[in-house]
Amino acid sequence: MPETKLIDGFEFIRYQPASFSNDEARHRSDAFYQWLNTRRTVRDFSDQPVDRKIIENAIRAASSAPSGAHKQPWTFCVVSDSRLKQQIRVAAEKEEYESYHGRMTPEWLEDLRPLQTDWHKPFLEIAPYLIVVFKKSYDLLPDGSKKNNYYVNESVGLACGFLLTALHHAGLCALTHTPSPMNFLGKILNRPENERPFLLIPVGHAAEQTYVPKLKRKQLEEVAVFYEGN
Repeated sequence: MPETKLIDGFEFIRYQPASFSNDEARHRSDAFYQWLNTRRTVRDFSDQPVDRKIIENAIRAASSAPSGAHKQPWTFCVVSDSRLKQQIRVAAEKEEYESYHGRMTPEWLEDLRPLQTDWHKPFLEIAPYLIVVFKKSYDLLPDGSKKNNYYVNESVGLACGFLLTALHHAGLCALTHTPSPMNFLGKILNRPENERPFLLIPVGHAAEQTYVPKLKRKQLEEVAVFYEGN
């Protein structure tokens, strides 16, 4: 069987995914779930340094996510500069203060109470890295013209899921932070006009004394519906 073939002038390569017995696949899937279920959002970070190579590999893993028409409409901006982190914190806390004191509905604030969050965001300076994920609704070609991207939110969301999993796999903690509005991130980082902020993710090791809310995840029957034949 050939390793490559042409279809309508485009080269395709033969794909041979891993194959497991039913028992082994069940074991692997259970082990993966049990491991991934230990991931938690962390707001108490240590300033312990993190090898940049680990961050690079996590971004490579994130970039392996599927995307609409394979456009890969994302940019991962990795911030470790203390001056930039301080600017981001000041701007984020300004927006968060407005949210907690007028933008959020009483119902929203009540839903946040079990998490005990507020507008103070010290982790934006303490975490060794901030990964700011930008989405690109279109690409800018060398001649300045625009080329559309497709399913941008879905694609970037998938990449962020891959990123969080890769960071967890490396023993790092992360927080998906969404100060709203987030336009200040593009200004501080001097991003081009075709990029819009999607997520702000502090990354690092958990502080020695870290506590997270005792949460209960929804059961399978609450999140999945199976339509099976006879």
